Amino acid sequence: MTDHKSDAPELKETQRPTPPPGPRGPRGGGPGFGQPVEKASNFKESARRLLGQLAPYRLRIAVSVTLTLGAVILSVLGPRVLGQATDYVFAGLIGTQLGRTFPAGTTPQQAAEVLRSQGQTTFADLVEGTPHLVIGQGIDMDAVASTILLVLGLYLGGALLMWLSVRMVNRISMWTVRDLRKESEDQLHRLPLSYFDRQPRGEILSRVTNDLDNLQQTLQQTFGQLLNALVTVLAILAMMLWISPWLTLIAVATIPVSVVVTLLIASRSQKLFKAQWAHTGTLNGQIEEAFTGHELVTVFGRREQISARMRETNEQLYDVTWRAQFMSGVIMPAMFLIGNLGYVLVAVVGGLKVATGNLSLGSVQAFIQYSRQFTQPVTQVASMANLLQSGVASAERVFELLDAPVQLPDPSDAPPAGRGAGSGRIEFEDVSFSYGEEPLIEHLSLVAEPGQTVAIVGPTGAGKTTLVNLIMRFYELNGGRITLDGRDITTMTRADLRSRVGMVLQDTWLFEGTIAQNIAYGRPGATDADVRAAAEAAYVDRFVQHLPEGYDTVLDDEGSTVSVGEKQLITIARAFVAQPSLLILDEATSSVDTRTELLVQEAMARLRADRTSFVIAHRLSTIRDADLIIVMEQGRIVEQGTHEELLEREGAYRRLHNAQFSGAAVDVDGAGVAQGAGDGSGPT
Repeated sequence: MTDHKSDAPELKETQRPTPPPGPRGPRGGGPGFGQPVEKASNFKESARRLLGQLAPYRLRIAVSVTLTLGAVILSVLGPRVLGQATDYVFAGLIGTQLGRTFPAGTTPQQAAEVLRSQGQTTFADLVEGTPHLVIGQGIDMDAVASTILLVLGLYLGGALLMWLSVRMVNRISMWTVRDLRKESEDQLHRLPLSYFDRQPRGEILSRVTNDLDNLQQTLQQTFGQLLNALVTVLAILAMMLWISPWLTLIAVATIPVSVVVTLLIASRSQKLFKAQWAHTGTLNGQIEEAFTGHELVTVFGRREQISARMRETNEQLYDVTWRAQFMSGVIMPAMFLIGNLGYVLVAVVGGLKVATGNLSLGSVQAFIQYSRQFTQPVTQVASMANLLQSGVASAERVFELLDAPVQLPDPSDAPPAGRGAGSGRIEFEDVSFSYGEEPLIEHLSLVAEPGQTVAIVGPTGAGKTTLVNLIMRFYELNGGRITLDGRDITTMTRADLRSRVGMVLQDTWLFEGTIAQNIAYGRPGATDADVRAAAEAAYVDRFVQHLPEGYDTVLDDEGSTVSVGEKQLITIARAFVAQPSLLILDEATSSVDTRTELLVQEAMARLRADRTSFVIAHRLSTIRDADLIIVMEQGRIVEQGTHEELLEREGAYRRLHNAQFSGAAVDVDGAGVAQGAGDGSGPT
């Protein structure tokens, strides 16, 4: 067996305790698995808040913007410089043609005057407006070659700067989502247990996995492109205005139309994307529920019902996803259509300006390239609309989790205390509590002295588990207070309070890892000797010795390596190794056989020595020797005393006892019921 001091806290959870019943069922009356989130989307606020998450990286963003600006400037200069090469070629062709008519040395202005006198006014305007024109001289190949090399250098430099910018943006995106993951993890630890009672587990998992993954993909694919698109539009607009303000007016006239069309479509598709991720969370919750309770689903023949419900949710998810993708997918074709209309207008008007000599052919060529590049970022943004809206919808769902009300903070002035410190005296002083508007516990007072074993019995829903959950501060009181060793538990940190408590639940709570690691989880820093001593005390050692790997036997995801009863014994050993001053046993022996139960009771008697113990039990045979038995009904203590004292009173405890052992036709309320089985199994 290896030393497990350091690796015990790093285990991966594979089984979890079932939350206590809420006021309206086992999940506390919260939204059901088939109910989508109904809160309306707020795209602007969620997008603004998402941008706020980037604030810690503002310096890196500034560097990225600078790199992008440099890359765009170099790339935007390319068409303008390339237009000069076109002008050199065009001037060479015109110069060669005019050289056949005019003698060498004739200036373009002189040639234009002659052409006008001959009635060739349009051609004269063209000659006069052509730059680099030398009559009688052909194409200047040296100038063309040097211009092309310059363009190549501009494009290569722009590509290098853009690569650096994209790399920086991707890292910023990953850092931002990493921060959100940390915030979500911290938030989950701050949320009260009541939040998890109201939320399906699969829905919560979907927010911290699927939604964050989708958000990371959105940031990586849109953040850099949006930044590049914005800078590109501004740079191209400046170049277009430099070449021709009139052509620029024609080119930008299509932008308002594009914006209106995009907003109209996006406003409809955003709601659909919100619903898409809500249905995704619902489906995850149903899948998690179905596979967690697979055995029960199979035993009760509910596979068809579960499958039908999942098919219905899946169809709803398909329908809303299809509509969301269709609506957002309309944006890009619409942008292409509007952009092409503007492109045609620019080409026609630009051709006329070349013919009249108002612009050179190279300038029009560059402007046409700019007009195409000008609409490209707009079209690019439109094509990202579906991904952007989907990402913001996911961000909104994550922010809803981060904004959920958290539990009250620990007092900042609470003095530290060692694990298990104190004698374990618990006192309830006029305690009141309710899960909702309906009160569950009212004005309850109770004292458990150090070393006492206090058993809590009563019908289901009487408040037994709630009572011990209040001790652990899983829920906050509505009134009164609870003290541990004379100190109000609200003045202690939760970590300090819970370090004093050992808890064994009816539902086993194991992790993927070795048996030794699962036992050592009860106390950080537990040695191999501590683990073995706890295992021997809880009678785990007797079956571990028969396993090939012994204490290093790995429990798989289903826990099939050991039996249900053996898993329960491991959880009891984990409570042993914690050495708490207060012990809580919630039906801790319900999964073990009768012989093992007797052995565990003997071990528990040693464990309870000098410790206060709360034992929740349905089987009254397990609590005969308790120092104090509390009978609860509807959140009130109706009786308390020892086993013999309560039997003599012939009250609620006597009726429970008779129902289990005498087979009497009575129930806890004294009303006649069918005769009990008399097997000691007790009510469920």
